[in-house]
Amino acid sequence: MAAAAMKKDVIALRTSPPHPSAAILGAKADAAKARMEATGYRRARAPEWVLDALAWAAGLALFVALWALVAKQGGRIPDPLVVGKAAAKIFADPFYSKGPNDQGIGWNVLSSLRRVAIGFGMAAIVGIPLGFVIGRFRFASGMAAPIIALLKPVSPLAWLPIGLLLFKAANPAAIYVIFICSLWPMIVNTAVGVRQIPEDYLNVARVLNLSEWKVFTKILFPAVLPYMITGVRLSIGVAWLVIVAAEMLTGGVGIGFWVWDEWNNLKVEHIIIAIFTIGVVGLALEQALMLAARRFSYG
Repeated sequence: MAAAAMKKDVIALRTSPPHPSAAILGAKADAAKARMEATGYRRARAPEWVLDALAWAAGLALFVALWALVAKQGGRIPDPLVVGKAAAKIFADPFYSKGPNDQGIGWNVLSSLRRVAIGFGMAAIVGIPLGFVIGRFRFASGMAAPIIALLKPVSPLAWLPIGLLLFKAANPAAIYVIFICSLWPMIVNTAVGVRQIPEDYLNVARVLNLSEWKVFTKILFPAVLPYMITGVRLSIGVAWLVIVAAEMLTGGVGIGFWVWDEWNNLKVEHIIIAIFTIGVVGLALEQALMLAARRFSYG
């Protein structure tokens, strides 16, 4: 009897009409929505790019404010106004040349980019095919695993004395360091991409008796392309980081040497300008590769 009574109560609760106040609120909300639609009112919402731009501007404003606050506390850090005036002078003539050791910041950046392009290009020529071989063949992967595990964590500057010993000159030694340090991300990411290919694809290739070249062009390359591009992006970032440190030690023309030379001249504002320049160039390289990755499609 008690169970039957409880069942009746549950049925009554389920079938009972909603509370009058809830019904009234729902009716008012529907009426307000109808009035808004009738008058053409729409809730204003800023485009996402506007919000992104505001976030960027707010972040930069906060950074400059903190910088100015630190500069006011004393010490040798110049404030943003001093650095801005120095930057205006430097970028007014960035490509002047008064000898091999006195050139504008533009020539120094171009010299660094040239070294990065040579070292990075050599690393891509060697690293990407090696990544395919290591990912494709188990025996090659086993051979390469201890070498990569041993050499990949080595600090970039540890390779510089070896480069100087081999090439007897600073410029090829710096390119050699870029080559070595840019090699590992491309090898590792390409090999990982090859290993992620479903085994069914390769089994179909075996059934169809496809040549290794056909397997590469029709199966491996399209599937590995996203991993390969990731490795290239990582490598270009490493290359740009390494060249600045290498040029500080090797001298000559380059943004790294320019930073060290300005430190010797005690021009801290020029060092800060160089830091921002290095960051802008690195960001431009990263964005260029991201744009290429989005636009490039294998079809």
